[in-house]
Amino acid sequence: QVQLVESGGGLVQAGGSLRLSCAASGRTFSNYAMGWFRQTPGKDRDIVAAISRTGGITHYADSVKGRFTISRDNAKNTVYLQMNSLKPDDTAVYYCAASAQFYSTTAQGYTYWGQGTQVTVSS
Repeated sequence: QVQLVESGGGLVQAGGSLRLSCAASGRTFSNYAMGWFRQTPGKDRDIVAAISRTGGITHYADSVKGRFTISRDNAKNTVYLQMNSLKPDDTAVYYCAASAQFYSTTAQGYTYWGQGTQVTVSS
């Protein structure tokens, strides 16, 4: 089992920044690819960004490219999502997830999920 706990969400004005953190415990963190997803009411959970086990490969949804950065610190068992130039459309619950695959960009590839953190961007 891998336990994931997100933090760093909140309310921010458009154009502002937030950094989400996801602390993992329970298994060897570096054995898991990590991803950030987001979901709004009535919609599917969509990938925002993903990072491979070693951090050498990253993936971003087109809507966040150039604004968001995913990173990981395997020594701290933590994955981050730096979000800049936030827009109201970025408002969602953000979830951290862990995949036993080397790298995955689909929700189906992830086994463990955090409880989510709300991000609200006001206009």
